[in-house]
Amino acid sequence: MSRIGKKPIAVPDGVEVTVDGAQVTVKGPKGTLSREIHSEMSVKVADKEVLVERPSEAKKHRSLHGTTRSLIANMVEGVAKGYSKELELVGVGYRAQKKGKNLGLTVGYSHPVEIEPEEGIEFDVPSQTEVVVKGIDKERVGAMAAKIRSVREPEPYKGKGIKYKGERIIRKEGKAGKK
Repeated sequence: MSRIGKKPIAVPDGVEVTVDGAQVTVKGPKGTLSREIHSEMSVKVADKEVLVERPSEAKKHRSLHGTTRSLIANMVEGVAKGYSKELELVGVGYRAQKKGKNLGLTVGYSHPVEIEPEEGIEFDVPSQTEVVVKGIDKERVGAMAAKIRSVREPEPYKGKGIKYKGERIIRKEGKAGKK
């Protein structure tokens, strides 16, 4: 039995979960998220709890059980608290600045790179070497953070680039000199 799948999802105050067939909609103080779940999974909303049930013990249903529960739990947490990913810029002259809604990055190219946020995503630049990506959809926040990181991924020799806060870059040794 899926240990994650059978755990009930606690719905905090101010959050409303509605199920219409395979469509699950979650409304909260930060916004509204909606997702189509697999038609064979059943979602029941009881008093301040959401339960996900599977029709059988088939491998397909077992694998969908925990995934469906996690997706709905992420939606509930997103509309209640929101999600954020922090990135750091490491390198001499590497900096970020906010240009209206967009994010401007100077990361060693001959031109500055400008990134436009998707709908529901916003950027925050607490310092020139830090970027915070915020939003209510965990998937989209992670995807946008990965897109920013891919502009200049950290390289293993000097460690320069854009990395997630707390990420450890495995460093390589440079070329050995002749004897």
